[in-house]
Amino acid sequence: MKTIIIAGGTGFLGQVLESYFSKKGHDIKILTRRPTQSNHIYWNAKDLGQWTNALEDTDALINLTGKSVDCRYTEANKKLIHDSRIDSTLLLGKAISQCKNPPRVWLNMSTSTIYEDSYSKEMTEDHGNIGNDFSMNIAKSWEAAFNSIATPQTKKVILRTSIVLGKNGGALSPLKQLAKFGLGGKQWHGKQKVSWIHEIDFARAIDFLIEEQLEETFNIVSPKPTTNAYLMKTIRKTLNVPFGIYQPKWLIQFGAKLIGTEPELVLKSRNVIPELLISNRFIFKYPDIEVALENLIKQ
Repeated sequence: MKTIIIAGGTGFLGQVLESYFSKKGHDIKILTRRPTQSNHIYWNAKDLGQWTNALEDTDALINLTGKSVDCRYTEANKKLIHDSRIDSTLLLGKAISQCKNPPRVWLNMSTSTIYEDSYSKEMTEDHGNIGNDFSMNIAKSWEAAFNSIATPQTKKVILRTSIVLGKNGGALSPLKQLAKFGLGGKQWHGKQKVSWIHEIDFARAIDFLIEEQLEETFNIVSPKPTTNAYLMKTIRKTLNVPFGIYQPKWLIQFGAKLIGTEPELVLKSRNVIPELLISNRFIFKYPDIEVALENLIKQ
């Protein structure tokens, strides 16, 4: 049995990991601002406190903390997106430095959005083009903060995670709703690449990194990116919806403004490949989008 701490673990991804690791018999503790369960420990992601005791002699610390990017990029939200990631990472580093027996591995979230928009070039860990816009610069700052922290007794892993598809949350839920209402056609020209991963493979990949004691930056994505048009077509087919209305770029931009999010979440082409997971012999359970959606929607 392992002891695993998940910082910021009450959201969708935290629940995926808690469920997965609990079923394996591990002891899971969640650092959260709003404790509601017996395994929840209060922290505010800004200050040291009693929660630091929970890090002693643990097998893994997984940091998922950060304000969702599913919002309008106002100056206030940009600051929250930045500060919530950097501050929590630096704070965990400080807490680890004070541990007598620190966590054996620290896995810190990042995002596959760190790579430039790409239709043809496959972005791998060693040969991906790191871009320069708000989202990419947030990712760079996040990783730089993490890399600046010396943890001689704790291995460190960066998780460049793509869109995680899940049964009860994440990006798939709104896409299913669009399809059910007949709005599940391609978005814009539909050629933009979509890097994705099934929620089970997301959890399995993190489990694999912990078990293998690997220490590097990993793309946490399926080995087979799809396109927006094929993703929407496969969702419609899996739901038995016969048609989906095409959504032009102007409508996506208008709709994003209406629901308080950013159009780049749909318009950017993410062509990311998990080269290091593959080279370390990680086996994906759901590498194909058709099989993944069949499992997530029908089972």
